Amino acid sequence: MERVLKITLEELFSLHNFTPNEGQREAIESLQGPLFLIAGPGSGKTRVLLWRTVNAIVFHNVSPEKIFLSTFTEKAAKQLRDGLQTILGSVTNRTGIHFDISRMYVGTIHSLCQRIIGDRRFIRDRARVKPPILLDELDQYFYINSRSFWKIAEELIHISEEDIRFELKQYFGKVSTSRHDSTQSLISIFNRFSEENLNIENLYEYARDTSDESLLRVTKLYEWYKQRLFKSNMVDFSLLQQRATNQIMQSEDFIHEFEHVIIDEYQDTNSIQEQLFFRLASGRKNLCVVGDDDQALYRFRGATVENFVQFPQRCELYLNASPQEIKLNINYRSQRKIVDTYTGFIEKVNWKREDGEGYYRLHDKEIQANSKDLAPSVLTTTCDKSDVVSKEVSLFVRKLIDEKKVEDPNQIAFLFPALKNNKHVQRMKRALEKEGIKVYAPRAGRFLEVEEAKALFGLLIKIIGKPKRQDFSGSYKDYHNWLDNTEDFATSLVQQDERLGRYVESKVQELSSCKEDYIRLLKTLNDNNWSLHDVYIPKIHKRSLVNTSLLSTEAIRGLGTDRLDRIIEQRNLQGKPFTLQYILNRATSVDWNILDLFYRLSGFPYFSQMFKLAENGEDEGPICNLSMISEYLSRYMEQTRSVITGARLIENHLRNDFFGRYVYGLFRVGESEVENKETPFPKGRVPFLTIHQSKGLEFPYVVLGSIGKKNKGVPRNEEIVRPLIKVDNEPLEQIPQFDTMRLFYVALSRAEKGLVITQVRGQGRVIDPAFKQLFMENDYPTIENVNINSLPNVQVKEGDIPKVYSYTSDFLTYLKCPRNYMVFNKYRFVPSRSQTMLFGNLVHQTIEDIHNRIISLRGDRRSEQ
Repeated sequence: MERVLKITLEELFSLHNFTPNEGQREAIESLQGPLFLIAGPGSGKTRVLLWRTVNAIVFHNVSPEKIFLSTFTEKAAKQLRDGLQTILGSVTNRTGIHFDISRMYVGTIHSLCQRIIGDRRFIRDRARVKPPILLDELDQYFYINSRSFWKIAEELIHISEEDIRFELKQYFGKVSTSRHDSTQSLISIFNRFSEENLNIENLYEYARDTSDESLLRVTKLYEWYKQRLFKSNMVDFSLLQQRATNQIMQSEDFIHEFEHVIIDEYQDTNSIQEQLFFRLASGRKNLCVVGDDDQALYRFRGATVENFVQFPQRCELYLNASPQEIKLNINYRSQRKIVDTYTGFIEKVNWKREDGEGYYRLHDKEIQANSKDLAPSVLTTTCDKSDVVSKEVSLFVRKLIDEKKVEDPNQIAFLFPALKNNKHVQRMKRALEKEGIKVYAPRAGRFLEVEEAKALFGLLIKIIGKPKRQDFSGSYKDYHNWLDNTEDFATSLVQQDERLGRYVESKVQELSSCKEDYIRLLKTLNDNNWSLHDVYIPKIHKRSLVNTSLLSTEAIRGLGTDRLDRIIEQRNLQGKPFTLQYILNRATSVDWNILDLFYRLSGFPYFSQMFKLAENGEDEGPICNLSMISEYLSRYMEQTRSVITGARLIENHLRNDFFGRYVYGLFRVGESEVENKETPFPKGRVPFLTIHQSKGLEFPYVVLGSIGKKNKGVPRNEEIVRPLIKVDNEPLEQIPQFDTMRLFYVALSRAEKGLVITQVRGQGRVIDPAFKQLFMENDYPTIENVNINSLPNVQVKEGDIPKVYSYTSDFLTYLKCPRNYMVFNKYRFVPSRSQTMLFGNLVHQTIEDIHNRIISLRGDRRSEQ
């Protein structure tokens, strides 16, 4: 039955204050066949994708579950969901027709691949499929960096780990033979093999034909790695995409499941993703891709810019159809001079193909600025050494803030090609801080070096302990120095807060008691010739355990009541017994875990004042750092048993696992970036970002902190993989230059009102030739000479796409406790067990009965603990 709508698309545009330009309107209304959207910076592509989806659902009767919409980040996916709910809700208010987008495929490619694997529509035999366990980047690092992996590697390759690491150093051009560098090399090439969907037999064949012994060994490790993950029902991000693609390839029945396949940021897709998207669209041929090859930054993650540049040819190959091409070329973000600068910059190198037939980038994009304002908006610094330029820039930023040209310092972003181990970045940071300007730069060094991390992890060291220092060198020495310094920092906090000191000591005593109780109970088992794996029978074991000499009251209580004994006897009759190991763990466990400990410590003045700063809108930097710490602690708990028992404390298993393995891994990897959907940049602080981090974002003022990037040559992975793939790619020798141009193009196009291009000279400083040419052609005013009052004021603007708030998870939560809402909904702290589960000492009989009932129902899963 055809629906009769009481609203038109034009009326809907008007209702939401949207007036599309000619290209946007054409893209929104073009729903048949493949569509190639070339979207320049600030051209409103997210709005176009949103309205195109609305048009399909409302005016072309396309069911939301028949739409596949892939975004680059979860933040973009949330924006689109919120926008759809808002616009579709307004249609419902006008027409009474309801729209349900809960089953619509919208999200990152990884989240959508997870859905495909578990969606019965895409399973040939319709059997129940157990979703695979996903290893994120950090999990994958720990997996390959583990002792067990390298022990297997020795057995597979028949040479020592030391020799393997030396060979990997030589093969990948690394600076050291450390296990860390070797792990990173393997992760990088494993992911690339998976993203290119390379056949292992072909890898072996090529390695033999070229007598590449190193590639043979790497392939053997890759083959074992894939097999091991498959047997364990685990996947990393790259294998997740491969598994989803292989599943879709199984039958022609699946190609009609989606009427529309829409892919954002298509220039950053890889080969396996391209196969997946074309497969999903092969039935209806309604494949829409949007992107900009000049903003392709993720080659190091396997992205293939040719997917976008050659999309028309690929459509002919895979869909036997030519795509409609539409340019979204009007920039609504930036002042005209800024647009002129980045469009002129990208043309400073030769993109022509060697045969003269076309270009390696999409040419003649005709990008225009919507702004007609010709006032100076691109500024530069004097040409001088790092410390001089840093001081000059910091004084300029101070004036912007003092003259109210920005409403908050976080509207001024500093962008750098790289932050870590960068002396110029540190000088710039110090210069700003000298002017009283706070900086948010977790990537400028190790995240673990920030004050909040040192305080929290230092207190954990004082409670849990730290691994023993040995005669280590290199990274181990650096790590143990960090442990010592962090512990010293925590010691000073404890000395300043007597209550905090007493609390820390009480936790130390609890762990000590659990450990001693476990040892005493073990002695009772040994004295009676019992094994930890023996079935627990209360009538035989309990009296002896309870009568263990010097056993604490808490441990005696943990051995359970008569009611628990009856439940255990009943389970024994059912053939579902508990072991003595489980009973000992129950009796010698504390009523908190590491994340609980984090929240309890957060209640002390040193940390609680950070929450007040955020609550008052003064400074969000500390609370954002605390949020990241909660994320890391949660990830640790996902990897291990979260319950702290006496068994984990003997022989220092807990401290060695937490600080000796997990935190050391964080220290080496330098992990510091967790995407926050709501507040990516804390108020009250100037953000320092890598240019990669800034992609897809915009800022009123941008300071490009460096205009050079060291040429590290052709990426080694490209040299290894290129002979194995038969496609028309950019020449290897031109990759470094092309990628550098794209990197700075992204940086220059982030600015809205003002762009400052620094000119730092001195030993070791690299200036890209394209910038030299840019300065020769343009007489940019310097920040010393510009009149601050001539620059426009900036106000916080509402996003193009409104946020949607939930009555239950937002409104009611806020009414219950505004601070709780701030912490968990706004800043995305990971809730601890105490927010979601029953825990604590069982004091009342009623609670004990509930606890015992839970044990009786869930004991199957825990009986072997």
